[in-house]
Amino acid sequence: MKQLRLGVLAGLFAAAGVLSWGAARLWDSLGTLPSVPLAAPVVLAVIAVILLATALSLRTRLRAQRERRPGAKGVEPLMAARAVVFGQASALVTALVAGMYGGAGVFLLGSLDIPPRREQAVYAGFAVLAGIAVIAAALFLERVCKLPEDPEDKGDGDRRPASA
Repeated sequence: MKQLRLGVLAGLFAAAGVLSWGAARLWDSLGTLPSVPLAAPVVLAVIAVILLATALSLRTRLRAQRERRPGAKGVEPLMAARAVVFGQASALVTALVAGMYGGAGVFLLGSLDIPPRREQAVYAGFAVLAGIAVIAAALFLERVCKLPEDPEDKGDGDRRPASA
């Protein structure tokens, strides 16, 4: 598996943010700007918690397995691979979604004197923060599931999920 690159995630965030800002300007000039739902930061925060809990669980199980503790429950390679894929997909989609809310939030900063728009800007800001938490948890999960470097494979930038 290829490692997630922070530059790619930042690029997706920036591109989505610029497009969202432009779309918000256009939409506002044509009519009413759609609102930022309160559920947006909540859902992203829940995804971040799930990713973090998965990473911590796998880290504990892998540590017990490495230390050969009696009764240690191993980690199946396919389960670790699925966790990494879930984390990477979550990070990529979240970079786009957080960029979208970030762009809308930047547009809304121009009208903070209007209470409903100020509220929407706050929701957008919290969605961006929750998106950053999702990306951080996904990167942590990916790091937890990384196999130690094999001396024969030096220079190979692929990451592989942990095996039992």
